[in-house]
Amino acid sequence: MSMDFKRRLPIPKEIREELPLSSDATARKTQFDAEVAAILTGTDTKRRLLIMGPCSADREDSVLAYMEKLADLRDRVVDTFVIIPRVYTNKPRTKGTGYKGLLHNPNPEAAPDLLEGVRAIRRMHLRVVEETGMFTADEMLYPSNYQYLIDLLSYIAVGARSVENQEHRLVASGVPCPVGMKNPTGGSTAVMLNSILAAQAPQTFLFRNWEVETSGNPLAHAVLRGYTGSDGANYPNYHYEYLERLAEAYDAQTYAHPAAIIDCNHDNSGKRPMEQLRICHEVVDSCNRNDAIAALVRGFMIESYLEDGNQAVDGGVFGKSITDACLGWEKTERLVLEMADCMHQ
Repeated sequence: MSMDFKRRLPIPKEIREELPLSSDATARKTQFDAEVAAILTGTDTKRRLLIMGPCSADREDSVLAYMEKLADLRDRVVDTFVIIPRVYTNKPRTKGTGYKGLLHNPNPEAAPDLLEGVRAIRRMHLRVVEETGMFTADEMLYPSNYQYLIDLLSYIAVGARSVENQEHRLVASGVPCPVGMKNPTGGSTAVMLNSILAAQAPQTFLFRNWEVETSGNPLAHAVLRGYTGSDGANYPNYHYEYLERLAEAYDAQTYAHPAAIIDCNHDNSGKRPMEQLRICHEVVDSCNRNDAIAALVRGFMIESYLEDGNQAVDGGVFGKSITDACLGWEKTERLVLEMADCMHQ
């Protein structure tokens, strides 16, 4: 057993200087971030967040083709939704093997190359921002790596396998954008709420060889993605009764700005992406029936790409996921437009 230190990689500041964000985009991001914050704090009660895109951002050309369509759709639903594109460049693997995302494998069919990977993740996010005007979301799988992208991101997710980890919680307390804390794979509401408390509190800890202090992140919030039971079956947590109970436990006296995002795939759908259509409609209906649920649910996560389903890494179909199965574009567009109509009823 050994650990081989192969080569020094550029620090985040060096990568940001090598691939800078334009001054125009930097100015626009302030306004966009304010719109996102207004939804999560409940100041904007008319709109919801839509965090949507491929399960894994695997190829620059197909991801950009998808994002161009998403930008056109954004303009059609601007009064109902603020859309944040999913550009997920790290892929958690339950068994630690297989394709781990763009950071590890900038060429999905080649060997890992982390030096090219840190450039590739920055370049892909930057192109989405500059070419579509939308600021992006990614998962904080590795807490130290978010700094490669921090000036581009308007949303960060902490995944179900990471949410109990101390470092993820502490780093989330100092991130200058909203952080969605997913329920853990076992489904514990208490674990999820504790992670939100930790992320909202000021913290002192060791990070990248520095002693750092944070002021706490008041925009840390819940993401409901379903869970896997002890019997190995998938169980959802988006139904009316669960949301009603969560709205009662997740109170404004204890938490800043209680808010929940519904992840419509993963264990909520049993990784059946077409079920996202039904799930979104059911949650919108629950919001229309219950004011407490409407105040809690501030948005949706949807996994979609150009083509329905998924394929092997070497499958060769342009715009089809090589990780979890996704909705194709035709169904995605119809779903978003239908949701916009239902939310205005």
